Amino acid sequence: MTTTVAIVEDDTRVRDAVRQIIDGESDFRCRAAYSSCEHALRGLGGAPADILLLDIHLPGIDGSEAVRIFHERFPMMRIVMFTVFEDDRRIFTSLCNGASGYLLKKMPLPKLLDALREVRDGGAPMSPEIARRVVDVFRRIRPQEFASTPLTPTEVRLLTYLSEGESYQSAAERMKISINTIRDHIRSIYEKLHVHSKSAAVSKALRAGII
Repeated sequence: MTTTVAIVEDDTRVRDAVRQIIDGESDFRCRAAYSSCEHALRGLGGAPADILLLDIHLPGIDGSEAVRIFHERFPMMRIVMFTVFEDDRRIFTSLCNGASGYLLKKMPLPKLLDALREVRDGGAPMSPEIARRVVDVFRRIRPQEFASTPLTPTEVRLLTYLSEGESYQSAAERMKISINTIRDHIRSIYEKLHVHSKSAAVSKALRAGII
């Protein structure tokens, strides 16, 4: 079965090189290639690719923020960041917003195919440098920095859905509760985790191993 890949990359040379190596494999096909997130959101329409390879530094919407939009609109599409940036903020923003992997462009292109196969099979590929940074962040975290009052199972379930890119409305539908009840749970989560935004709550819960 052929796996389709869409590319969002504003560098024409990189975009063409990635498209060529993907189309050179019998188990992959480049569904489309775009120069911006806005073009991709319009172009993918109702037929998303299996995997989206997404740059971060783009004209218009930044890729690390656009992950959330892609994930909400195309929840079955796996998103892999493909970028030169390896700072903690972009890494964790991307992962918390729904990215399934984070790869650096300096990796040999043939290894990109291995990473795409890994994410196709349910994995979460990361360049070694990125994996080390993620581990380092976990090592720096002290358990007592997190919620002094344990989250309820319902709150943990809600945070898990949000970490997967669900909106409040879609989480409410999956949990079969009202949007107002969702908002009540969110307020409780914010108080317990001492945060003020959804992304901060998800990031803190992920780092603490709550979800």
